Amino acid sequence: MNAPPLHSPRRLAALTQPAERMSQLTRTVIAAIIAIAVVMVSPALSALGAEGRTTDPFGGRVKPKMDGHWVNTWVSMPQLTEPGNMPPAPFTQDNLVMANATLRQTLHTSVGGQQIRLRFSNAFGGTALPITKVTVALPAGGQAGVSAIVPESVKPVTFSGRTSVSVPVGAQIVSDPLNFTIAPRSNLTVTTYLAEGQASNNITSHPGSRTSSWLLAGDHAGAADLVGSTRTDHWYFLSGLEVWSKDSTAAVAILGDSLTDGRGSTTNGNDRWPDQMLDRLQSRHDTSNVAVLNQAAGGNRVLNDGLGPNAQGRVDRDVLAQSGVEWLIVFEGVNDIGTAEASEAAQQRVVADLITAYDQMIVRARAKGIRVYGATITPFGGNTSYDDPAGLREASRQAVNDWIRTSRRFDAVVDLDKATRDPANPRQLLPAYDTGDRLHLNPTGYKAIADAFPSRLFKREPLPWGFGFD
Repeated sequence: MNAPPLHSPRRLAALTQPAERMSQLTRTVIAAIIAIAVVMVSPALSALGAEGRTTDPFGGRVKPKMDGHWVNTWVSMPQLTEPGNMPPAPFTQDNLVMANATLRQTLHTSVGGQQIRLRFSNAFGGTALPITKVTVALPAGGQAGVSAIVPESVKPVTFSGRTSVSVPVGAQIVSDPLNFTIAPRSNLTVTTYLAEGQASNNITSHPGSRTSSWLLAGDHAGAADLVGSTRTDHWYFLSGLEVWSKDSTAAVAILGDSLTDGRGSTTNGNDRWPDQMLDRLQSRHDTSNVAVLNQAAGGNRVLNDGLGPNAQGRVDRDVLAQSGVEWLIVFEGVNDIGTAEASEAAQQRVVADLITAYDQMIVRARAKGIRVYGATITPFGGNTSYDDPAGLREASRQAVNDWIRTSRRFDAVVDLDKATRDPANPRQLLPAYDTGDRLHLNPTGYKAIADAFPSRLFKREPLPWGFGFD
């Protein structure tokens, strides 16, 4: 028998009323499937906006308070801790450091924000670094290097939702974002409790903190004060503090040695030259959004490891991997010249190698869209360790400075030699700036360095055509 035509009343009724032909069991099964699908899909649908995008991608975690990006506001160059800079007794034992100990440290911010996160480094640890608990708080009186905090300001820190975390050898750990308001040029207290300690005498620190830290046995992460604690003027494990900031905020990183790390500055005074340059930039509306990152260490060299990895080797970690960096200042090389043999051959070699290293750092930074500013090496005439009788090292300083000034490889040059030398004896520092060793500067001398950097260098401008090609 032939099927009825598609337009026949009988065929249309069959097509338009299929439900009536189903069994009761079939209808029940279909209804159940639809109900289950609605339950499963509803949460996803409720999280989707008009264009199908997830409106809450943070899954109940801390959400950004604005559209922006992370910018480092404070850093500490990680290095292997020397025996003389290990935690004081009884916090250092044979292959065990800070077991069942609370460590309280102060950081000095450059730019502020309402949301922060911390970075801990185990770059030089001999074993994993087990962190049991971390809190942040405002220090008592807003002061640097104090053991007391404002109790009501204490907040716990987590890492991927966990209060405890283990940092593998050579690695770093980044905390979860935290709603915590910090002001520009203010102090923040970070307290860390290590129940197990680190089972090694190779640990990561920054000895030249010029800021006091405090150690006390037991868990006192939330304590208002560490009564009976032991003072140590070093930072341990902490390597960075970031703020979530508007897109117009950017950072300048500084590669340097003890002259930038602040030897000769005031402990807990934050009057190194990067601090004083920050003060000036913060006083101007057009540069108040510039973070200053001090990536220096006493004794550091450009070419060879010493106190910390060489600058040429650490530029990736300390500059290119930092959040929000748009400018790099290179003010380093005096230790390379001063520790090289005082012979013509050795000094000629160090000059050539320094020039190549500077050029290589420029190439690598520019490839990331970072402008690079060169600073001339300041005088060391009369220093008993570096100034040789024949003046060979002084000749090397002059040769390197001449290349910095005239090569046109840097995006700008700041003549710190000119800013700090004694006009009556250009081979030496101005006496008013000298700590007495004819090499390091006092806070007055560091202000002269800070003032030598024009604020216009830190105004954000589009990169020129072909930037980074070479």
